[in-house]
Amino acid sequence: MKITGIRFERTTLELDPPFCPNWDPVPRKKFNATLTIVETDGGVVGYGAGDDMGGFDGYEKYFIGKDLFNIQEHVRCLETITFHAGRYWPIEAAIWDAIGKAQKTSVAQLFGGATTSIPAYASTGAVMNPSERAESARLIRDAGFKAMKIRVPQSDLALGIQTLGAIRDAVGNDLELMVDLNQAWRMPGDTRRPLDLVDAMRFVDAAADYGVYWVEEPLPMEDIDGLKRLRGRGVRIAGGEMVRTEQEILKLLENDALDVIQADVVLAAGLEKSRVIAALAHSRNHMFTPHTWSNGYGLVANLHVTAGIGGAPFIEFPYDPPTWDVDRRDFLMEQPLIVGKDGLLHVPAGPGFGVEPNWKYFKSSVA
Repeated sequence: MKITGIRFERTTLELDPPFCPNWDPVPRKKFNATLTIVETDGGVVGYGAGDDMGGFDGYEKYFIGKDLFNIQEHVRCLETITFHAGRYWPIEAAIWDAIGKAQKTSVAQLFGGATTSIPAYASTGAVMNPSERAESARLIRDAGFKAMKIRVPQSDLALGIQTLGAIRDAVGNDLELMVDLNQAWRMPGDTRRPLDLVDAMRFVDAAADYGVYWVEEPLPMEDIDGLKRLRGRGVRIAGGEMVRTEQEILKLLENDALDVIQADVVLAAGLEKSRVIAALAHSRNHMFTPHTWSNGYGLVANLHVTAGIGGAPFIEFPYDPPTWDVDRRDFLMEQPLIVGKDGLLHVPAGPGFGVEPNWKYFKSSVA
């Protein structure tokens, strides 16, 4: 079966009320998304999504006419293109979706079939005052989640500690808690200096008193020595969500800089490379559970890879209603991904990723 075409459908969802994530100083009134479409001469069509795929025009020639199932060649080709342009891993995701459909099996099965469900953690995005976030924690617990992650602004670490205390007062130990300091992520124009090691140490020590499961990105990923000094203080250290190369992850692993590796399969590492990264992480007794903040197709790709590989304690589930709910996040798909009352996110039934596009948001469609 040959690849006959690669194309993109772009759309925008208006956000009213706007979403105000901690990592972006500008409220988001629109959610832009790009659906990647891989077509074949066998009539099988695969879909993926993640980055906006800008700048890919002209690179289609390296895939068209090639065997759909030659995944290693496709991955190597994407690596060479990434060196010169953007990160185009949604193409690999769409190819895997097509391969699964052609073989009438799920991508999770193709990646090992270790499990069909993973406990989800509700990953919040906005910063709230302690009482508001405590109330949201109650709602998250009552919805079935067994864990949640909060964001803490760099400018007010004390607020983060107060929020952890308020959540513990509200739900006790019913929820595992994670904290994201977003120190490896910068929006364009954000020129603030990252946290220094002393402030990061003080925060991690305080977080340990509240039984925090992990602290995410307390320092930039380049600060390997600093990250190593934060480990072993009673809280796991997580990061690596947006690393650009396999070599960057290998450096973090070889230096034991992180307890939890979070390379996103559609934004950073690719699906096949994530299989390798996960195996290396597990061999050093570290966890692999990827970042999933893009859209529903990004989440479902990360879910399939993580379920196929196995060993993840949780999977990230972006969820911070009312401004970030499953209908907004998953608007590209016919049906949103839902966490059950048991707190589990199940791999969708069906071949490939087991989901299909919601064509009402696009000007054109494919059968």
